[in-house]
Amino acid sequence: MHDLNETKQSRALRLGVAGPVGTGKSSVIAAICRHLRDEFQIGVITNDIYTDEDARFLRSAGVLPEERIRAVETGSCPHTAIRDDVTMNLIAVEDMERDFAPLDIVLVESGGDNLTATFSPALVDAQLFVLDVAGGGDVARKGGPGISGADLLVINKIDLGEHVDVDVKQMVADATNARDGGPVLALSRKRPETVEQLCGWVREMQKTYAAGGHIPKDPGPMAPHHHAHDEGHGHSHDHDHAHSHD
Repeated sequence: MHDLNETKQSRALRLGVAGPVGTGKSSVIAAICRHLRDEFQIGVITNDIYTDEDARFLRSAGVLPEERIRAVETGSCPHTAIRDDVTMNLIAVEDMERDFAPLDIVLVESGGDNLTATFSPALVDAQLFVLDVAGGGDVARKGGPGISGADLLVINKIDLGEHVDVDVKQMVADATNARDGGPVLALSRKRPETVEQLCGWVREMQKTYAAGGHIPKDPGPMAPHHHAHDEGHGHSHDHDHAHSHD
């Protein structure tokens, strides 16, 4: 039987990035890669339903060598591939780690989903959840396992606050309250100090993980949903979400 710490140190930190459609998950990943690629060996797995557009965005941005950015086309609801049946993503992550060993960090981007979307701890070791001010200042108060349970909540595009009548400080305060004081980061790619705060959090998480000091946690169950493909009834959900990408 392997020692837990030895097992942790033997592979990359797997960091999930989830959040609703259009909040800027791909941009968050691009910022992490661009600013940390000289410090860490990084790979990226993106999720889209029927395309590889998020992967193509990251490749075109030149944030990593193209071969270190791979796409998973889930063919199903975004949460299914990160929570219900992680097989496709797990294979993609393990292949990436094998092909480019040793990697320090593998970022796994979820397809755009709703506030209940969370990663299975069988897939990732830690997770970010991304909101943006353009989605409305009240969204952070709505809670849900994505907001309350992620290791870090990112409030993105804070430079847009004044243009969409959102009080960013209040939104951050509401988010902090919804997370019982858990870490919340106000981010804008146009404000370098906030990008450095994001990268600092990633550095610290990788350091803690590599030392065997981080235990993946389950943010909690998603809202009830039902898949009945095998019964020939299609599928339905008790929660609404759009299927798209950032």
